[in-house]
Amino acid sequence: MKLFINGEWIEPYGNEYLNKYSPVDGHLIGKFPSATGEDVNSAIDAAESAFDGWNGIGSVKRSKILYKVKFLIEQNRSELENLLMIENGKVMKEAIQEVDGVLDQIQYYAEFARKINGEIVEGDTSYRKIFQYKVPYGVVVAITPWNFPAAMVARKVAPALLTGNTIVLKPSSDTPFVAEYIVKKFIEAGLPKGVLNLVTGNGGVIGDVLVSHRKVSLVTMTGSTSTGSRIMKKISENMAKPILELGGKAPFIVWKDADIVKAVKSLIWAKFWNSGQSCIAAERLYLHSDIYDLFMNKLVHAITKMRVGDPKTADMGPLISKEALETSEKFVKESVEDGMKILIGGEKPPLNEPFKNGFFFSPTIIEGGRQDSKIFQEEIFGPLIGTMRISSKDELYDLANDSRYGLASYLFTSDHNLIQEASEKIRFGEIYVNMPGPESSQGYHTGFRLSGQAGEGSIYGVEEYLKLKNVYVDYYAGILTIPTINDSLFD
Repeated sequence: MKLFINGEWIEPYGNEYLNKYSPVDGHLIGKFPSATGEDVNSAIDAAESAFDGWNGIGSVKRSKILYKVKFLIEQNRSELENLLMIENGKVMKEAIQEVDGVLDQIQYYAEFARKINGEIVEGDTSYRKIFQYKVPYGVVVAITPWNFPAAMVARKVAPALLTGNTIVLKPSSDTPFVAEYIVKKFIEAGLPKGVLNLVTGNGGVIGDVLVSHRKVSLVTMTGSTSTGSRIMKKISENMAKPILELGGKAPFIVWKDADIVKAVKSLIWAKFWNSGQSCIAAERLYLHSDIYDLFMNKLVHAITKMRVGDPKTADMGPLISKEALETSEKFVKESVEDGMKILIGGEKPPLNEPFKNGFFFSPTIIEGGRQDSKIFQEEIFGPLIGTMRISSKDELYDLANDSRYGLASYLFTSDHNLIQEASEKIRFGEIYVNMPGPESSQGYHTGFRLSGQAGEGSIYGVEEYLKLKNVYVDYYAGILTIPTINDSLFD
């Protein structure tokens, strides 16, 4: 693998490479470039040089390239699916779902080619007009995460390119090869040089250079809240715009009148999808006391049947890294020390070669926690969840909203009045009622509090990549009169 800058695959300036190991069995997948500040500067310069030409061809021509990218990925989709299983550790059904999402995202944004509108507003008089139209920001830095490495590249690159921006893409060092694969499809589709550039490496080395560069006008990043906070501070120096999807601590609420089977099925998805490594993962389980025992019996019974291991056949794969595995182990250890009880899981599953070297952790349910417990306050990003009984609506709202985060939340009830009331009182960017996620392309994915700034998806997400520009025009054919100037000056 090499860096892709200004239409060419090149060696990194420092000629240094990093190793990428599979989370499935620990084998070396390959080496990828460790970019330097010089590489970043070259990529941003290339993106800036390409901007006028790319913006000038118009959205219809840009959308045709997106459609071609979709066709090229779809034509050999199994390649990307297999790469997701090897590099990310996704189980097959989730890899298939992610590629479906990639194709859906690219098509969805390509369809906006003729749907970006402006306005003509009457000025101070009928012969004065204000043209208000939308223009791209310019150079965009897109920083993508490892948990959905293909879908997040598509969700950032497609709308940014459709609207006329140029891009420098920095994927997670845990999934560089997925990003490389998608970039190659854009090249194959005929993307002009400099429009999309790929730099890989340690974010601690090149991150600040990327986001604080004076030529960068917009930074879009999906990742941790701590990283988002650092980016906000850095981009303020140049007033670049942030689009940040950050951490989550989603409450999963099951009221006494809920469809229990539907709620259990949805929780298994919401908690154990991608091994719990999702910003919208269910992280706190609040069950009404009347149905607590019934729900927990069905949940534990279902989990005992879940297969963990080989991504080709399992229901749940590994965590992304040894550090992620250790984090889940630490949550369990501290919860037990805090007096909580493990209902199921809580350890690495016994697996045979080659999977015993992978970063697997069993689906885990812990009960008996308090609201101020770490398991109810800090983002886990793993396949474990704490449970708590609730008995009143006031308790429901107080506990659900008691979080620094505000991305996704879940509510299961057959009470339509509660649905309406909760939609107002649960202060999260997304509420999934009687259903699991994930978010749709046509939905606006956004969070409150420490979960981020701006959002992605829908027409509102497309418009995040556009600025509103105003042009004032005077059509009057007579003598221009300006109240503060004496016309006799021009006699």
